[in-house]
Amino acid sequence: MDLEKFKEESQNRSKGNKAFLEKIRRRKPKNLDKVVHQLHNDAFDHINCLECANCCKTTSPIVIDRDIDRIAKHLKLKPSQMIEQYLQLDEEGDYVFRKTPCPFLMPDNYCMIYEVRPRACREYPHTDRARFHQILKLTWRNTLVCPAVLEIVEELRKEYQ
Repeated sequence: MDLEKFKEESQNRSKGNKAFLEKIRRRKPKNLDKVVHQLHNDAFDHINCLECANCCKTTSPIVIDRDIDRIAKHLKLKPSQMIEQYLQLDEEGDYVFRKTPCPFLMPDNYCMIYEVRPRACREYPHTDRARFHQILKLTWRNTLVCPAVLEIVEELRKEYQ
């Protein structure tokens, strides 16, 4: 995975993708979830997250209380120790990791806490969720992070334009 090429490509397509997703948000096609879920499956048939891990390298998920408790238990820490060692509050008052890349990302792009990773990590990149029209702004931001999301949006454009 050539992340530099991806970053350049995603930036070049950013403005057009943002405008397209705004059109989709206004139109709310009835079959949008079905189409996006198929595109999600198609993309992940040939895109391997372990070859990329750009999400883990560049962004921090929101870490909710349940995640904190689960991860702390796994690390044999108290939740307060977990927060002190790994987390900080962001501008919206949500816990996020103190730094990127993720402190649990290993050199081979595997996650040290995969079985207990935050819910936001488990659900990323959110392209297989219901009511996809509700997360189009997030999807646009994710086109700048995840090659699969960029591909999904590009294929979605072919479907609806």
